[in-house]
Formats: sequence, structure tokens, C-alpha cells
Amino acid sequence: MSDELALRSRPRGHRESFYGRALTEAESANLEEAARVEGLDDEIALLRLKLRELVEQHPENIEIQMKAASTLARLMRTRYRITKEQKESLKQAIAKTLIEVALPLGVKYLPK
Repeated sequence: MSDELALRSRPRGHRESFYGRALTEAESANLEEAARVEGLDDEIALLRLKLRELVEQHPENIEIQMKAASTLARLMRTRYRITKEQKESLKQAIAKTLIEVALPLGVKYLPK
């Protein structure tokens, strides 16, 4: 589909976003949907699922699991506006959970 045809096929009154020309029609629809989402709850939930997948499917890759756990802790700190001490406690709790899952799965290297 040419750019001109794509622009003509969009509904009248549709505001072209800054990235609109770089996106397919499906991506534009997804962008519009994503723009309506408020807060970080979906991102936190998705990251939790991905972290669980990492632990289950790649138990040996502790480094990436810890990076994901750290990112999760930062998102949760932002979401709940927790203090640095609470963030560290949450990070330690996530790390402890990873260790409790990783050791039974036979992972030999654990971060300090």
C-alpha cells in the first residue's frame, strides 16, 4: 500500500501521530490502544510473566533473571512510589525467590 493510499484510507479527522508514517496500519492501531492505557499495572504483570518464563525455560541464565527482577523492582517502585529501602527489600525478596526456584532446578551459579 502506498503512503498516499494509506493516508487516504484513514478515517477523516484521524490525527496523524508523530510516528504514524513509520508504522503499519496495524501498528498504528496498537499504538492508539497503548496510548489509552494508564499506569504500569499491565507492564508489571507482563514482566512478572516473562520473569517466570525465564526461570522455567532458562534456569541457568541468572544474570538476565536478575536484570529482569531489578527492572521489576524499579517499575514497582515507580508504581507504588516506595522508598529506596523498600525497593531494596523488594529486590532482595525477588532475588530470594529466584534462588529458591533456581537451586532446586540445578542452577550452580547464583549472584551475590
